[in-house]
Amino acid sequence: MSLTNSRRESNSRSDTRFSTWTPLSDKQGNLQLFEERVSLVTRWFDLWTRAQREHLLRSLLARCSKSQLSSCRDLLTEMVPMSRLDFTAVLPRFLSLYIMSFLSPLDLCRAAQVSWYWRTLTEQDCLWVDRCVRRGWFLPYTPAEKEFGSWKSHYISCVSTLDLLTSRETQEVRYALIRQNANVTEEEEDQRRERKIRLQTRQRIQEEKRWTMRTRRIWGSNVKLEGARGGGSPTVLPRSESPLSSRPSLSQSARVSESSFRARTVTAGLSSERIPAPSVYRPPSSISTYHHSSSPALLLLISNRTPAYELVLSGVRAGVTVVLYDHRGALSALSSQVEGAVSGLQVQRLGLLAPGGTEEVHVLERSCLTENSLLNPDHREFWKRISGWVVPAQEGGGIDIFCPLAASAVGIALIGALSSLTGLEVSSPVGLASGSFQNILSEWSHSDMHLGFSGEHPPLQYINDGVLHGWCRQAEWLEEALQEMRSSSEASLQQLSLQARGRALGYFLSDVLCLHDLCVSKELSVALTRGLTAVTSQNETRPVEFLSSFLKRCSEENEEETSGGDSQNHRESPSPELQLQQAAFDWRAAAASELLHSETLYLSRLSAVLKVYQEPLTAALNSHKAILSRADIQIIFTAVSHLLQINRVFHADLQSRLQQWRADQCVGDVFVKLGFKLKVYTNYLNNYTTILHTIDKCREAKPAFRAFLKATDRTLATHMLSLQELLLCPVWRIQEYVTLLQVLSSHTNPDHPDSRHLHDALNTMLHFRQFIQQLQRNSQTDRLMEETQRLIQGCPNLREDNRQLIVSQDAALLRGSNDQIPESLRTFEHVSDVGLFLFSDALVLTRKSVRHTPFTPSQRSTHTFTASVALSSLTVREILHTRYVCHAFILEGPSRFWVCAIERGEEKEHFLSVLRSAIDSALTGRRG
Repeated sequence: MSLTNSRRESNSRSDTRFSTWTPLSDKQGNLQLFEERVSLVTRWFDLWTRAQREHLLRSLLARCSKSQLSSCRDLLTEMVPMSRLDFTAVLPRFLSLYIMSFLSPLDLCRAAQVSWYWRTLTEQDCLWVDRCVRRGWFLPYTPAEKEFGSWKSHYISCVSTLDLLTSRETQEVRYALIRQNANVTEEEEDQRRERKIRLQTRQRIQEEKRWTMRTRRIWGSNVKLEGARGGGSPTVLPRSESPLSSRPSLSQSARVSESSFRARTVTAGLSSERIPAPSVYRPPSSISTYHHSSSPALLLLISNRTPAYELVLSGVRAGVTVVLYDHRGALSALSSQVEGAVSGLQVQRLGLLAPGGTEEVHVLERSCLTENSLLNPDHREFWKRISGWVVPAQEGGGIDIFCPLAASAVGIALIGALSSLTGLEVSSPVGLASGSFQNILSEWSHSDMHLGFSGEHPPLQYINDGVLHGWCRQAEWLEEALQEMRSSSEASLQQLSLQARGRALGYFLSDVLCLHDLCVSKELSVALTRGLTAVTSQNETRPVEFLSSFLKRCSEENEEETSGGDSQNHRESPSPELQLQQAAFDWRAAAASELLHSETLYLSRLSAVLKVYQEPLTAALNSHKAILSRADIQIIFTAVSHLLQINRVFHADLQSRLQQWRADQCVGDVFVKLGFKLKVYTNYLNNYTTILHTIDKCREAKPAFRAFLKATDRTLATHMLSLQELLLCPVWRIQEYVTLLQVLSSHTNPDHPDSRHLHDALNTMLHFRQFIQQLQRNSQTDRLMEETQRLIQGCPNLREDNRQLIVSQDAALLRGSNDQIPESLRTFEHVSDVGLFLFSDALVLTRKSVRHTPFTPSQRSTHTFTASVALSSLTVREILHTRYVCHAFILEGPSRFWVCAIERGEEKEHFLSVLRSAIDSALTGRRG
């Protein structure tokens, strides 16, 4: 019995299932056998093909239950994460609707085609009610409780059956509804319209009175006016004959000055007696009547980036409306400013005085006028709108651009494109005269069309003769003086407009310099120069009598030359300039003559550096009375002697070509030879900073050299220039080479033998000019960084690689009353003044302190370093314009924020636009 039981127990332990031995009672053996079988199946799975593996997986998944399939899904989700997912399936319903609320109606209709659930979401009424109500499309019935899609259907129905009404039809419908609701009669409607007209008239009269009181002259001013010239436009008395009170008020704009001038002209003819100003009422209608009856005025646009623009403002002629605009603004702002200046009236001609060259005009900082920029829609719209305020070309209307565009082929193409766009004649200087801004005094393209208007040179229609000549010759030197005047007068004139400040400084500078007395003819200036040279060389004891007799003798010689006519007894060989007078209409001959004349002047200035400065210093060194050491003399003057050597050869070649001038004569090959020697100029420019530092160091350390410079600088032998200014002549000369080469190239036929040489020489000079401009930009960047470092007290080192100062702006630091209140309702208080210095990679904030000087209206400001924020971590947010705050914005950094406000809206727009551009550039550079 016991044997039988033991056999049964052993058989139960080793029971089998489906021809495989599976120990049912032995769990450890069962687990071991299961792992071995799994390992065997895994080994087989690795040896199978892809199709066999997929067949096995499908068979296994078909045998799994739902819970087992869920476990497989979770396992696959962990091992293979999802890259794309329907956000409506994982986000709550209200978040999905909020995301879809940013889509346009067209995008919502497209999203409805994704799936049935998306269609249900996009047809919800909350997405369509606001869109319908904003347009006045109200649903004619109330939707049922579970009805959706009704507002969407109503929106689509309204859009598909949209019927637009004109403004007049809309006004008629509105007045019809008003009459229907209020039952207003026709007589009451007329009375209401009359009351409205009377109210508007009364408001205009009050506004005119307030404007007149703000811009009136000081009491007791006596204005003397001359008669009108030509076609009735008034003239301006010479400054030596006009009284001081005849100048316009500082706060008087050009438009008001013109209207008040015409009003005084009309009332002056009514009575010869002097009528007290307060007892006379001049209605605005009389002014406007006279304004319309007079001939159209001229409009002159002046950029505040123009050197010494204040002097130009002081010399603007009567009848010219001036618009002084900010170079940092936008085209839309300039267009609005011009529209306000012309007051809806057309002008005879439009003048534009802005920085530029022979191929472009820098109208604004970010808007350059070129042939390619005219393809920009914004530029085309601006010039079309501006040209609409100018009379047609048949009546003498046109545009005068003060940049020498007609000197180059690219500029001529730009003139043609602008003329075809505006339908007006466009004129500009040809650029034959070399110098600072003396191109304006040269011939102008299309100059014959100006003769029918006033018979004057185009720029003289806008600016007085004396002021124009003085500004064209001395603009760069006057700009240095005006920079100091602007900074010193900023405190006392800060309440005035930019144009009023500029006009005041221009009047002051012109009175100090007496430009109207210094403006003499070229013949007289040459004769005086020769006479003064003779006086100093002969050591006359009675210089005045000698100078008088010398000038008389020069006058007699000129008369003899004039009476002699064609006689050949004056000179054995005529100069190239006299030979070229016969070719009055030959632009190549005129440009070549100007090239030779300016090259002669350039050589005389370089020679003055060696003759007036180097030779005396070397002689003193050789006589053991050294003023400078031999090393310092070599550093300062060696490069100049090399320049003089190559330019003498260049001048001799030019002179030989011009002495035998003919139509097929070439000068381009002479420039090509000079281009091979530009390495001498490169060496000079690379050492130019070292030369200036050596001069400054020696002047500070050696009193004898300081006395030598004081006695030698700005004399007749140095062309009234200092040593530093003479050393700057090579830089100016390269620009003159480019301008004159462009004139020669534009007036040389392509089949001319000189065309190819001129083209090669022009390309060489253009590349070299770009090299000079890059050196100037680098020098200006370093100078601005040094000045900013000295200006900000306690500031860390600002000098880093590729860091540049973009813009600086004064602002007010504000503090809110309660951060829990929305910004549109929050009140702010002015805590302090701050300075915002924007660099290419960071924004520096400083605390600005203003200290007033006792017994004077002047003030002094200092900046103390407060914080610095990297542009990559800075965000900008504007604050809505409310009654509590104006022109405000928030600067948010990583750990704190600042609420700032700028006084002028245009300054705020410019600063924020530049700041956003800098932030985008910083983020782009960081990603790269």
